[in-house]
Amino acid sequence: MSAEKFQVDQEEMEKSIQLRISGELDLAAALTFRHALEAVVHRADKALILDVGQLRYMDSTGIGIVVSALKIRDELKAPFTVTNIPAGIKRLFDLTGISGFLNEGIEGSA
Repeated sequence: MSAEKFQVDQEEMEKSIQLRISGELDLAAALTFRHALEAVVHRADKALILDVGQLRYMDSTGIGIVVSALKIRDELKAPFTVTNIPAGIKRLFDLTGISGFLNEGIEGSA
């Protein structure tokens, strides 16, 4: 399982902050993901881009954190985009009903 270790990489650009997540987002990785998001989710001055292109697995804990970020960004009227969604993760978003609330992008370059 070490090959699928969860990782968050952050890149701040002129108009956006991009978080690239990779590996497996499960209960064991939730605290790492939550801390990374908490550091930037209230930054209404920049768009927040979540690149999930290298994410191999996400459980309900990860979904809950994404929903929390979505709610915060909505309250702030600040852009939140999820990019490069793998088919398995897209199916999970569809099944849980959050796809309709996500601003989906193909490439995270704002």
